[in-house]
Amino acid sequence: MSLKLIRRHEGRNWYIRGTIRGVTVDESTGVADRSVAETIRAKREWAIIQESIHGRKETATFLEASVGYMEAGGERRFLKPLVDHFGTTALAQIDQAAIERAARTLYAGALPATINRQVFTPVSAVLKHAAKRGLCELRPIERPKQPKGRIRCLTPAEADRLVGKCSEHLRPLVVFLFYTGARLSEALYLDWRQIDWALREVRFLETKNGDDRGVPLHPRVFAEIEALPHRSGAVFRRPDGEPYARKRNGGGQIKTAFNGACRRAGIKDFSPHDCRHTWASWHYAANRNLPALMELGGWSSEKMVLRYAHVNVAHLADSICALPWGNSGKQTSSNEKSSAQSAA
Repeated sequence: MSLKLIRRHEGRNWYIRGTIRGVTVDESTGVADRSVAETIRAKREWAIIQESIHGRKETATFLEASVGYMEAGGERRFLKPLVDHFGTTALAQIDQAAIERAARTLYAGALPATINRQVFTPVSAVLKHAAKRGLCELRPIERPKQPKGRIRCLTPAEADRLVGKCSEHLRPLVVFLFYTGARLSEALYLDWRQIDWALREVRFLETKNGDDRGVPLHPRVFAEIEALPHRSGAVFRRPDGEPYARKRNGGGQIKTAFNGACRRAGIKDFSPHDCRHTWASWHYAANRNLPALMELGGWSSEKMVLRYAHVNVAHLADSICALPWGNSGKQTSSNEKSSAQSAA
């Protein structure tokens, strides 16, 4: 027996009803157009036949698996473009090559870190969730290799010099970056409602790792934003007073002004994101507190902040000098030389 289209209670939409291969169906197509409904009916019937022959693992789709993953509390961020791309593609067809094609299509020219975060990580999460429920085979996925992250930091004196060379509209933003550790996108799209004047802190919402976080405002930052002429909408604005447009790569919106300030300050190889590295380095040097740094910076693991400890080792100099021969680099006094000669 095949599935049929019917209308119920003089309703507009067509329903699929019937039993095939032991599977009983009684569901709406959600459409009133007979030709469209027939296409839906045929696809539903074909899927049931295929599943009965090949099993569930051959017919489960990425859309279906994504819905199940999100209903189970999985991370929704970055999933929509992938659901739009894969749609009803069978999970069995989503292999390494298919994921790489999705990355090229959705994020052409993006850095490996972005592709990992916004394609490979969410797709892998959906596939693992589906595999645990018998919807597909668990297969290894090779991720793009990421270059080792660099840490470029300025000294407080260099940072002061850079701030002093910033244009009027850029200076408050750069000071904010140096003293809050904000990611550039978090700062560019910051709204005044995220500033708590009473507590003197900023609250970052919809962050990179999906968790909200707060950061107390350094007095220098508070003075800069308190001097701004507006109190609603975007905190930081372009030279014409308009807010920065939301873009996937917001860094380009201040690139010219920031690079100009670096050039005037005599600072080379320094990007807006390096302000975050500088803040983290300063914070660890002053406090030696990795958990606090991790919480304030919004890092998801202590491993990600250990690199700031590794580059802040001046406080360990005495421990090195305490090793044998610790004083061997000092010049020998004339008295010590005479005593050594006499002993000889």
